[in-house]
Amino acid sequence: MTVVIEAAPARHGLLRYAATKAGGALLSIAMVVVATFFLFRMLPGDPVRALAVGRNMTPEQLDLERARLGLDKSIPEQFLHFVGQTLRFDLGTSYEYKRPVLDLIGERIGPTLLLTGTALVLAVSLGIWQGARAGWKPGSRFDRFSTAISLVLWSVPTFWLGLLLLMVFAAGIGPIPGLFPTRGISSVDAPDGFGYVLDVAQHMVLPCLTLVAVVYAQYLLVMRSSVLDEVEQDYITTARAKGLKDDDIRRRHAVPNALLPTVTLVFMRIGFVVGGAVTVEAIFSWPGLGQLFYEAIRVPDFTLMQGTFLLITVSVILMNTLADVIYHVLDPRVRSV
Repeated sequence: MTVVIEAAPARHGLLRYAATKAGGALLSIAMVVVATFFLFRMLPGDPVRALAVGRNMTPEQLDLERARLGLDKSIPEQFLHFVGQTLRFDLGTSYEYKRPVLDLIGERIGPTLLLTGTALVLAVSLGIWQGARAGWKPGSRFDRFSTAISLVLWSVPTFWLGLLLLMVFAAGIGPIPGLFPTRGISSVDAPDGFGYVLDVAQHMVLPCLTLVAVVYAQYLLVMRSSVLDEVEQDYITTARAKGLKDDDIRRRHAVPNALLPTVTLVFMRIGFVVGGAVTVEAIFSWPGLGQLFYEAIRVPDFTLMQGTFLLITVSVILMNTLADVIYHVLDPRVRSV
């Protein structure tokens, strides 16, 4: 009976907390919708003239094309039309491809999820493993080396690292031959079945390595800091006094308790990893959302830019909100505040 009485307020508190976070997320999404429209209208270039290159269109034909795309209307009218479409989950039609933006996103989201999902799993695994070892023995050779390497890679611009890997391991330089494909998700003559899987995996090595290299440092540093805090706790001293091995104490006690901040960071960074794939996909011509967004900027294709940017930013907001709720559920110290 006591458990039910105590559980009900906690459950109601969680619901209130989740509702508050959901309200904040909706407000953020509304602000993103407004910013998305006006941000891309500030870019230089005329979509109609860009699409008319090589077609020898007359000024009258350009005006008709501008009217067809709705660009002849005033900015307030275009904005209200954009908001109305967004509320109906309609992201419009691409200027360049002349297809619904949602269809184009649906075709490209699979390669992006494959690339970012694989990179995220590898980055989290590597960061947690190195962070746990480094935090357990601070100041050791492994701690200094792994922390220094991760910080260097974290500081390197993504595009520069991607171009460097592309130049060295794809195009080849000096005695180093080109080991990996330079672009795309698969070869034109890729075989079927398991051979196709291997071909895709070979194409994914360099873009995935680029994403892992610039992302895993944050998981390492958070995990290292959390393990350092756990090492100073009384239960670690008690476990050592009982004669337990250091490896068992770290694996069974310190690491599980130190995982909470890292778990929440994983959810918070999912959206940012997807956003970070824009640069990587553009460098390696990976046919995902990042490459689609890059193609839209070149026109500029306002509807396509708005749709892809909106999807990426909304995913960041939703993942941050989910991370806050999960942290609230897992950590009793947050619930008591």
